[in-house]
Amino acid sequence: MMNELSMVQRFVVWVLPVVFAITVHEVAHGWMAKKYGDNTAFLQGRLTLNPIKHIDWLGTVIIPGILLLTFTGFIFGWAKPVPVDARNFKNPKQNMAIVALAGPVSNILMATGWALLARLGVMLNMDFVSLPLIYTGIAGITINLVLALLNLLPIPPLDGSRILTGLLPNRWAWYYNSLERFGFIILIVLMYTGVLQLVLGYPMFVIQKLFFDLAGL
Repeated sequence: MMNELSMVQRFVVWVLPVVFAITVHEVAHGWMAKKYGDNTAFLQGRLTLNPIKHIDWLGTVIIPGILLLTFTGFIFGWAKPVPVDARNFKNPKQNMAIVALAGPVSNILMATGWALLARLGVMLNMDFVSLPLIYTGIAGITINLVLALLNLLPIPPLDGSRILTGLLPNRWAWYYNSLERFGFIILIVLMYTGVLQLVLGYPMFVIQKLFFDLAGL
């Protein structure tokens, strides 16, 4: 459905869903960390929905912008990671796993909200109101599902690796997390070789269909 939009229209449709998806994801980590006794993000003023506090120029602006302008059909990004100090947790490994899970969960909740917004557009059946709601809803569903699935991959330092660490014995967890310095390289290689699309393609298709059904699309 996005193919019929101009470049400017695409930007207008995608900008809010992308910014909110990335920002709320990080705030969710900080909020959950605070619940478990770590106030690091709160003290640094990062528990805010003000996107300026979370912008990473490469991950929040440049990469999503390039993907949007090149009509790849695939958009993702990231914000500055919210600081979390696991030493403040009573059960560091287990608490950190839940803090990590909070990010993808927030994306699933946001995808639900965008689906309901798109459904409202379908129900109104007035092009000048319905189409902006539907297009923005589609963008919101898509970016949030991409971020949720991508972050659940067990590649350090993605959220999935923190969740898996919470389940591993301490020694295995240490060796596993030592891969973190190679995490970004591994992710780039998986993207470049098409393995990432192969791994995420079918799960994305299935879950996206569920949310599009919820939206009445």
